[in-house]
Amino acid sequence: MIPAPAFLSNPERFMAFSRWAAPLFGALAAALAAAGLWLAFTAPEDYQQGDTVRIMFIHVPAAWMSMFVYACLGVASFLALIFRHALADAAAKSAAPLGAAFTLMTLITGALWGKPMWGTWWVWDARLTSVLVLFLLYLAYMALRSSIDDEAKAARAAAILALAGLINLPIIHYSVEWWNSLHQGASVFRAEGPAMPPVFWVPIILMALAYLSAFGSLWLVRIRAEVWRRRAEAAALRAARA
Repeated sequence: MIPAPAFLSNPERFMAFSRWAAPLFGALAAALAAAGLWLAFTAPEDYQQGDTVRIMFIHVPAAWMSMFVYACLGVASFLALIFRHALADAAAKSAAPLGAAFTLMTLITGALWGKPMWGTWWVWDARLTSVLVLFLLYLAYMALRSSIDDEAKAARAAAILALAGLINLPIIHYSVEWWNSLHQGASVFRAEGPAMPPVFWVPIILMALAYLSAFGSLWLVRIRAEVWRRRAEAAALRAARA
């Protein structure tokens, strides 16, 4: 197996892999989403929440992905900062908009679910607030990269910000245990097993895998585009100097 730093320092190997992997992950995402949505909309109503429970199948996997993508952003930023791998930096830059999209989806679907359940679109609940902070971290990362003209300095500053923001991930995860929260604790991944019947947790898992596959496909596509952009800029610079 190729060590991560070595893999990320070899753009040609990455480009060869991503050429076939991106469409494969995209097709897998479509198949998983179709199965997950079919099971989600044919599942019975919840005895308390009624049809509103169906928002869960969109919201919960999006919340998981919002944190997972930030973890990917943090790892890629670490590799870019420590090992100076340009491909790792491209991976970090490419992950941020995708993570922001998943986090925005989490906040919007959470509000749609919260209104009928809690009677309000928003409360300053510990988990809601920490997820909002996550969304702001994504925006800050992208804004910082865009605000510095020197790409190397922008990458370094953004990587430091991304690494500092990792502290928010355990806060999101443990917020329901550390503070009095309207959110319930873990219901799927528990040592004693899921706290809901398979008719509910199976679609959640399928949708989570669909989101994961979609992220993998889009991430690879965005990294490839970033590599081509940098190559084009480097070629233009060489031509200007010639």
